[in-house]
Amino acid sequence: MKNIQANIKHLRSLKGFSQERFAEVLGWSRSMVGSYEEGRSEPPIDRLIDLSDYFKLPIDILVKNDLTKAKDTSFMQIGNQRLLFPITVDENDEELIEIIPTQASAGYLAGYADPEYIEQLQKIKLPFLPTGTHRAFPIKGDSMLPVKDGSYIVAKFVDDISDVKDGRTYIVLTKNDGLVYKRVYKHFTEQALLLKSDNKAYEPYHVPIEEVLEIWEFTCCINTQEYDEKELKLSSIMTMFRELQVELEAVKRMS
Repeated sequence: MKNIQANIKHLRSLKGFSQERFAEVLGWSRSMVGSYEEGRSEPPIDRLIDLSDYFKLPIDILVKNDLTKAKDTSFMQIGNQRLLFPITVDENDEELIEIIPTQASAGYLAGYADPEYIEQLQKIKLPFLPTGTHRAFPIKGDSMLPVKDGSYIVAKFVDDISDVKDGRTYIVLTKNDGLVYKRVYKHFTEQALLLKSDNKAYEPYHVPIEEVLEIWEFTCCINTQEYDEKELKLSSIMTMFRELQVELEAVKRMS
């Protein structure tokens, strides 16, 4: 259990507890805390259960994973044993985001709930991001023009699906379709989300809420290819027609 020594010390320090205070909270002795943190002994299963209950972390996460990269203890528990590490930092205490590689995006459906899979993802620093848990997702195809194939959407994790804002764009992970980037509308009466593409060649469709595994709100787009002049003109024309359609629909409602 090579990680447990550092993990106990780090989690205690994130709480701002002295060894004495930490021992009091857990019902341990101070000497126990010191012994575990210094590696002179390893906590038995009942002590691991104490830590698991207090930090709301499964025991295997405490034992197998290096938690010293976490900036705070606000690990989010989704379902029973599903964990999302909210923020990791580099050696300069600067926040990092994980990148889902294009060639492995299909594997995200299988690995999204596996802390070891998430931990091995490449990470980058984007200092202009707002607070919150962010990831960068690869975009395939042309369903969300002008976002080009090969671009990356940096998005913020949405903890509660009721916080989804109609008409905003989101990365949605579903049981059947994997990762998709769409404009999302809530249909709570049908217990579903309506997913729309900005490219009208693609039909909108409903996804039952129980099939939604994760949802991430758009923060920014990173293009990996340069736009040419024709594409920029096409994008402007598409935007103009979308805005015109909205105005016409508003006029119809007023008449």
